[in-house]
Amino acid sequence: MSIVDRLAAARGDTPADLVLRNGQLVNVISGEIYPTDIVIHDRHVVGLGAGYAGQREVDLAGKYVAPGLIDAHAHIESSLVTPPEFARAVLPHGVTTVITDPHEIANVLGLEGMRFMLERAKNVPLNMYVMASSCVPATDMETTGARLEAEDLAPLVDHPWVLGLAELMNYPGVALGDEGMLDKIALFEHRVLDGHAPDMSGKMLSAYVTAGVQSEHECTTLAEAREKLRLGLTVFIREGTTTRNLKPLLPLITAENHSAICFCTDDRIPADLIDHGSIDYMLRIAIAEGVDPMIAIRMGSYNTARHFGLKKYGAVAPGKYADLLVLPDLRDFRPEQVYRGGELVAQNGAMVGERGVSRRIDLRSTVNIGAGKLDFSIKAKGERIRVIGTIPDQVVTDQRVEWAKIVDGFALSDIERDILKFAMVERHRASGNIGLGFIKGFGLRRGAIAGTVAHDHHNLAVIGVDDVSMRRAVAAIVEMGGGLALADGEAVLARLPLPVAGLMSELPIEAVRDQYDEMIAAARKLGNQMSDPYIVMSFMGLEVIPKLKLTDLGLVDVEQFKLVDLFV
Repeated sequence: MSIVDRLAAARGDTPADLVLRNGQLVNVISGEIYPTDIVIHDRHVVGLGAGYAGQREVDLAGKYVAPGLIDAHAHIESSLVTPPEFARAVLPHGVTTVITDPHEIANVLGLEGMRFMLERAKNVPLNMYVMASSCVPATDMETTGARLEAEDLAPLVDHPWVLGLAELMNYPGVALGDEGMLDKIALFEHRVLDGHAPDMSGKMLSAYVTAGVQSEHECTTLAEAREKLRLGLTVFIREGTTTRNLKPLLPLITAENHSAICFCTDDRIPADLIDHGSIDYMLRIAIAEGVDPMIAIRMGSYNTARHFGLKKYGAVAPGKYADLLVLPDLRDFRPEQVYRGGELVAQNGAMVGERGVSRRIDLRSTVNIGAGKLDFSIKAKGERIRVIGTIPDQVVTDQRVEWAKIVDGFALSDIERDILKFAMVERHRASGNIGLGFIKGFGLRRGAIAGTVAHDHHNLAVIGVDDVSMRRAVAAIVEMGGGLALADGEAVLARLPLPVAGLMSELPIEAVRDQYDEMIAAARKLGNQMSDPYIVMSFMGLEVIPKLKLTDLGLVDVEQFKLVDLFV
């Protein structure tokens, strides 16, 4: 079909493919809700109103019709599954489009990883747009499996599914005029430039915005979000698994400013996606907390489409793609039917029919750890140590100074004070690098947890009570070719293989969720009481999130943006 066919259907000269009759349209453009028929032909909405005939007609009996939801910023890799299974998780919840930054797999495999994600998204009934990963590596204080400079990203500038440059995490570098960061910004200066500047304020923030950055999803306080909004940044309010920023930021939203606010999930694990949803979950919370449904729906669809220049998305109107939702109740936002391109893809919380299978792609091994016994011993070089202090429901940390527990000249874990040994093992190049430190808040009384999901370098993180358990957990991950493991002494109590770059599984998301739940339950038996210790651990190596983090090169004081000694 072609535009000529769509025009004929729009004029009523030929029957449309589908007419949805007797719907209550949530018109996010005009701000009205009113009864109308929705006319769909060749994947597009071609008309609104009475008098059209359709080859298929569906009576909606007065139910609401809203645009498909759009996630403004997500890392699909955090779902622990590849795009086809991620789509199966979010489509029944009404998310028809996702803007993803594949920098997790890019840090492991570079452009090969980004191409893998694009290929695996083919023939999947979800619109997956990509932002080209800007910080691979995030900084020079880590070792990654790849490095992407401006010349490496150049082929992506005109890619039809690439919208711009992803989160500029090296925010000090941008503000201070780092040549490499400015080269990437210049390359994408006519496209969308996403930001990432936690706690940045004042003159440095003004410099960051002056560089051309257009959005921010790292706001955790109302004051931070308001300052960034006032400087012209579009604020993506985030509700991830660990980063729960929605309720604290809801007071930011007003009728006057909501057009510059969008919703995003960033990082969300299988259980949250399956049980609670994605952007739909954010809409339900926002509406329950008093946000007008029209405003909430705009922030979950229309605003995001306009921000990214997706002219055919985000609204139900002639010329737009027929990505739309049918709902019985706007205040309890749960789609009964989900259409993508005019095709029913999900109904009553489940996918409809069989979908095309995207091409399978073989990737090289990504867990390469040097031969020999891993040494996690820490020789005491003083009496006091810097300790990473976890903060509930946040990826920011405290920088604490504690007395070390020293036995026979070595610093050990101290379970009575909940200070555990933390190691980051370089796993890309078999360099032998091991960053060593201590962390507070994990509560383990025995054993160790480990994983190759460690943002954004994705080296092998391991937190434990004793070195034997730590080495056994690492060995289990090497045996799997990547994933998560929990060990108590020489016994491996639980494991989750993630053979795709050490980040994802090709199994059904329900199966991955079950294994992940077993991992959390096993950690709880060893003393951890976090809702999800593995995702918390995964952010403890991200040296662009304050205050103290650990990479394979050592402890990073993020506020000073430099490596620091463990012993004070």
